[in-house]
Amino acid sequence: MNNNDVIRRLRYTFNYNDKQMMALFASANMTVSREQVSQWLKKDNDSDFVVCSDIELASFLNGFINEKRGKKEGPQAVAERRLTNNIILTKLKIALNLKAEELISLLDSVDFRLNKPELSAFSRKPDHKHYRECKDQVLRNLLQAIDKKYHVARTTKFTKDVSESNSLGHKGSGKKHFKSKSKEPQVDGARPNASAIYVNPKNEKSNKANSSRNTLKLKPEDIYKQPDK
Repeated sequence: MNNNDVIRRLRYTFNYNDKQMMALFASANMTVSREQVSQWLKKDNDSDFVVCSDIELASFLNGFINEKRGKKEGPQAVAERRLTNNIILTKLKIALNLKAEELISLLDSVDFRLNKPELSAFSRKPDHKHYRECKDQVLRNLLQAIDKKYHVARTTKFTKDVSESNSLGHKGSGKKHFKSKSKEPQVDGARPNASAIYVNPKNEKSNKANSSRNTLKLKPEDIYKQPDK
């Protein structure tokens, strides 16, 4: 894996913005600009893409350790000028405070099998007889497993409810606007949405309440009048 891939994946997993990325570098005594961060995160085929050097990635990982474990007093760890997958794996293990069994279980969650002697060999010094080089496949699966377990979701930005904006009225009006709904008189036994409502002409109160409506007025003798054949 290249250094840019490691930075991209950790930024995505822990949802770091540019300001937080710069702060991680600063925590490890390295000053970087927003433009540099942006260039490291570009795709490899982008014209603005810039390769992240070993010392820059090492500084980022040292800052990552400080952010996760707390910054220790006194002199800070010196960033390595040459990084290997073994060193990157060790720094991730320290940052997330993972024991050997936990790291093995983490890899197992993405269907990657690794036993304790193999993991221990990655932590040996290069001149040790049991030292083994950590391959890209191991580191790639570890970053995938870290994302699966520790992924920080993006904060959802909620917009104001439409009904709330309506209650505030039009912009600049300074007044609230409400839609008024005219209530039609309710008559016992009337059909919903009926176009014509029978009103008893002898009921004066009903007449006053419905004076603005056209009502069907029938005489009692007309009600039982047989239709012409």
